[in-house]
Amino acid sequence: MPYFFFHRQPRMLNFRVEYRQRSVELVLEEGSTVGEIKQILETELGVPVSKMQLKGWKSGDVSDSTVLRSLHLPKNNSLYVLTPDIAPTASTSKNSALQESLNQNFLLVISHREAQRDYSLNFPGSRTIQEMTLAVSGISYPCHHLSVCRRSSPANAQEPTEECADVHMISDSEGDDFEDASEFGVDDSEMFGMGSSSCRKSPMMPENSENEADALLHFTAEFSSSCWYVHTHNFLFILFCSSPQRKLLAIYLHNDDSVLSNVFCSQMMCADSIVSYLSQNFITWAWDVTKEANKARLLTMCTRHFGSVVTQTIRTYKTDQFPLLLIVMGKRTSNEVLNVIQGNTTVDELMMRLMGAMEIFTAQQQEDIKDEDEREAREMVKREQDEAYRVSLEADRKKREAQEREEAEQVRLEQMRKEQEEEKEAIRLSLEQALPPEPVEESGEQISKLRIRTPSGEFLERRFLGSCKLQVLFDFVASKGYPFEEFKLLTTFPRRNITQLDPGSTLLEAKLFPQETLFLEAKE
Repeated sequence: MPYFFFHRQPRMLNFRVEYRQRSVELVLEEGSTVGEIKQILETELGVPVSKMQLKGWKSGDVSDSTVLRSLHLPKNNSLYVLTPDIAPTASTSKNSALQESLNQNFLLVISHREAQRDYSLNFPGSRTIQEMTLAVSGISYPCHHLSVCRRSSPANAQEPTEECADVHMISDSEGDDFEDASEFGVDDSEMFGMGSSSCRKSPMMPENSENEADALLHFTAEFSSSCWYVHTHNFLFILFCSSPQRKLLAIYLHNDDSVLSNVFCSQMMCADSIVSYLSQNFITWAWDVTKEANKARLLTMCTRHFGSVVTQTIRTYKTDQFPLLLIVMGKRTSNEVLNVIQGNTTVDELMMRLMGAMEIFTAQQQEDIKDEDEREAREMVKREQDEAYRVSLEADRKKREAQEREEAEQVRLEQMRKEQEEEKEAIRLSLEQALPPEPVEESGEQISKLRIRTPSGEFLERRFLGSCKLQVLFDFVASKGYPFEEFKLLTTFPRRNITQLDPGSTLLEAKLFPQETLFLEAKE
């Protein structure tokens, strides 16, 4: 018979790898290593393997030599590349000086003249003002000061039909011709992604919503219409469910009055890697605190649902420190704020802080699972002991009831026996009293002497008239404790059963004259 050998096809794994604003799709055999993934990413992203941190593994950090099969991965996987030592790079530079400036980080200190507040924003040199990068925009390195004020409108200009803040950026550095950003083909209000939100017709969240759910739906709709994204869930989630099902809570707090809100929303919360990571690992919830009424409602909700720790944390932050992303972890019966991420951050820093929170949460989750397993084991032992005790009590109860029934039966039988004996004794006494008197020998009548041997070996002797009926003989024997129903009266030789004779016959007719020896025998 021929043998057929079938070659088993290797299992293929799909990977979606996010790196800043880029996404790479990979398909590898499960026999590949983590290092092979990095080598492919080095070719695709241009990032050296030595500078690359590959995150997102369900089992924690792994080494380059780890075989994918040993990780027991699902078919589809999402990973993230972090390069904290590499600043974001722009497209091909014309010279090395420009390339160096593209890799530098710029600090923009923006002064709000009317509010008398300062905002510090960190941007890489490759960040664009539409087509123009910061590195070639003429701002000073490493720090540049800008001022924000309202643009003065011409006298004959029409009043705006919409309530819109007309923002004007003014460079405070001497010799910098940066007073009007229109020379770069972009309006001042669009420099940092502010154009879409500052002229929004309606607020992110209405001030007089009937309930929290409607306010949240309005917030989501406005957020989406502004080309932003927020991953929101129903507010009525379960924060203290069982440990394996528990997730971290990310609370995004928006404030239109903060200049950081626009940058954070458009560039951080809309990054594919951030959205994907939040969707997979967090329950994300959002609220707008621009209006004081909504902020007061938020503090009330937080106190009711999350506890005083979260509420007090929110109270400590001022308007210019918003937006905030609070990472909250449910710990046993309370909530703990793991991290507070402010708007002045980068995508890489935000991702690292989210992943850091996940590492803390995962460690705590494993500890909680262990505690719950130990508690369940203790409760199982206690339940088994309680069940064993219940079974023992039930067995004792049944044994006691059986013993009581047995004792009751014995009492009943003893009572019956006593009643039977009393009845027999009464019958015996009545028979004894009914017997005719024993005749004397000198009476001159025919006398029959009978000697009766009992089963115990004793002898009963009595004289009877020969004319007496056999019934009198039977009553005499019964009066001595041997009733006719239980014993039979026999002659010795020839052997005859006297109890089978007619009780009305006389002793003479039964040939028990002048004397006879009889014996009693129990009936079978």
